[in-house]
Amino acid sequence: MVSNGTATQTSIEKEFFRIGDVSKIAALKPFVLRYWETEFPMLQPIKSPSGHRLYRQDDVDLVLKIKRLLYDEGFTIAGARRHLRDGGAADSESNAPIPPGHGATQLLNRKMLLDLRDSLRAFLTLLERK
Repeated sequence: MVSNGTATQTSIEKEFFRIGDVSKIAALKPFVLRYWETEFPMLQPIKSPSGHRLYRQDDVDLVLKIKRLLYDEGFTIAGARRHLRDGGAADSESNAPIPPGHGATQLLNRKMLLDLRDSLRAFLTLLERK
């Protein structure tokens, strides 16, 4: 009978992740996760009776999606919030690969423009020295 209680406890523990676990999974500091909770209303981990944050798998997936939008795709917090709200945080299409000529092209164009800007600034600096 003791093993049944242990099995139940183990399955419950696997359903939830503490903030430290999510921090390691997402390679983010815990304060970033706490801040994102204030900025993204759809990110709401439950609180244990002792006050610890407990993230479900959906929460972890959302954290990873927010990180991708902010860090990889260059969204602002407001833009990422809007994107998640309009597109749906649990939308299955949002996990599909970006079709060629759509978002990937926009991202590529943005990166090219940022590189061009940096190159022009460097060139301008060289011209100003002469």
